[in-house]
Amino acid sequence: MVQELAQTFHVTPGVLYTIAVAALLVCALVVGFVLNRILHHWTKKFRDTWGEIVFALLESLPLPLLVLAALYAGLELLTLPLKYERIGTKLIFALLVLILFYFPAKVMILFLRRLGQRKPGLEQVAQPAAFLIRALFAILAVIIVLENLGVSLTAIWTTLGIGSVAVALALQETLSNFFAGLYILADRPVSAGDYIKLDGGQEGFVVRVGWRSTVLRTLPNNHVIVPNGTLAKAVITNYSLPEPRMAYVMPVSASYGTDPQRVEKVLLDVAQEAIRDGVEGLLAEPAPFVRFIPGFGDSSLDFSLIVQVRQFTDQYLVQSELRKRIVVRFEEEGIDMPFPTRALVLDESARKLLGGTEPKP
Repeated sequence: MVQELAQTFHVTPGVLYTIAVAALLVCALVVGFVLNRILHHWTKKFRDTWGEIVFALLESLPLPLLVLAALYAGLELLTLPLKYERIGTKLIFALLVLILFYFPAKVMILFLRRLGQRKPGLEQVAQPAAFLIRALFAILAVIIVLENLGVSLTAIWTTLGIGSVAVALALQETLSNFFAGLYILADRPVSAGDYIKLDGGQEGFVVRVGWRSTVLRTLPNNHVIVPNGTLAKAVITNYSLPEPRMAYVMPVSASYGTDPQRVEKVLLDVAQEAIRDGVEGLLAEPAPFVRFIPGFGDSSLDFSLIVQVRQFTDQYLVQSELRKRIVVRFEEEGIDMPFPTRALVLDESARKLLGGTEPKP
């Protein structure tokens, strides 16, 4: 039959076999593409539901399965030469292995994506995790295909073993930063927009958390690049958590002999007046208060005025405005702001030396 068709069309049997298999594959690709588009429409229709995962998995099934069916049909229906049968059998086996490894990976990736949608903290981790899953399943599938095709991997394993040790040593710091970045993205001790300070002294707004490093923008508008390994080990003060609002403690001193209750009243009046005047960043709630702390200084009575500011950077304008108002109010109330003083007690010998006479022996 095949020979007769080949003679009719004036082609060799090999060309005819190739055309027949190609026609089956084209039909499979066309039908698979149409089914893929239909299932993709239903995937979008069920967005943000578990139905999205089901249809997203189904939409990737038709194309590879129909191609596999077309190859199998070509081997069964056509009387192919032995060489073509061997090639077709190996191709079907390789495609079957890839499909068997592809779909578990697809299920895990879809589950990660869905988990990231439900828990925003894991959304940034989903991308690198999906890449690792794809790479792992792809490597396993290629290994199985090569082994069953008779390709010896002993030499490759030996080379990869030695090479991987060298690469791991060379990229030790990079890999450490990479996995530290995954930890930071998952645990979220910091997020973009937070104002943080590290125990090493670096501080600023978090611009982004990358795979290798985290970028901070300082108040002078410079960038500080912190390796993720360093950030993961550091003691971090996050001024944006649990909320941006924070308390600011302003130390204020008055001279000894001043009535402490009077000083407390004046400071509280100044803070409440600033709130009424709408000083930017100064909050009315929780209400400001004054404490006679730390108390008795070397040359002064030391008080603490505690106010609430909207966020970390608002403290600078607030304390500037409050200090100016306190200076004016203290002058009006006759309250002295002391400066450090020292009393020197001189014995007779020192006084005579300063007076220009020698002390008696």
